[in-house]
Amino acid sequence: MASHPSLKRTEHRPWPVPAGEWTWRQNWRDLLFAHYRIPSSVARGLVPAELEVQEFDGSAWVGVVPFRIEGLMKRPFPDMPGLSAFPELNVRLYVTLGGKAGVWFLSLDAATRLGVWGARTFFHLPYHHARMSCDRAGNEVRFQSARRSSGMRFEARYRPEGEVFEAQPGSIETFLAERYCLYAKSKDGGLYRGEIHHAPWPLQRAEGKVEAAQMLAVNGIEGDLRPPLLHFSEGVDVVMWPLEKLK
Repeated sequence: MASHPSLKRTEHRPWPVPAGEWTWRQNWRDLLFAHYRIPSSVARGLVPAELEVQEFDGSAWVGVVPFRIEGLMKRPFPDMPGLSAFPELNVRLYVTLGGKAGVWFLSLDAATRLGVWGARTFFHLPYHHARMSCDRAGNEVRFQSARRSSGMRFEARYRPEGEVFEAQPGSIETFLAERYCLYAKSKDGGLYRGEIHHAPWPLQRAEGKVEAAQMLAVNGIEGDLRPPLLHFSEGVDVVMWPLEKLK
């Protein structure tokens, strides 16, 4: 297995690093994790029947995660201008199958038309092309997104507060952030798992304003929600292995 900075630490993983060689790399930067409690019954209706919805503290949780991608490319190729770096926005739920806790994406928006096409075609992920910006001034990040097909909008201003920490076993931060696979479903009904790896998230508490009602509503989550739990991260370097077909 070729070396990668993310592979210097693996002891925090809930299962071993996959066999074989990783095929994609990327860096996630200036992330906001904005998490909302939702009824488990709502989450259950939004994920495939094969997946089990996970709870923490008696609730399911939906995450709205804006950030910047850098260094995205298939191994062994170098970065490509206009393709390897762009803002992205995820809306996600937390699920498990076969003892591997992972992420189910309700939607992903990105500011690259080619990247959206590739992710939809080869990774079976519900990407949408959007006009997006992610600007940082000092320690504050301003993120804006408008989906090109519908005008669906998202906006956030956020900044880190307090010391950097790593999530501890059994904590809500581990439940929400420390996940090492994603699940996806193809148009023909095939269920897939994609394994990833990165060092433990360097987390901080966050403060800011998040306007996510439209993004949540379009994904089937409406009604009065409690204010979100906010965390910030400067980011991690990530590697990904080929998708594995499960069913």
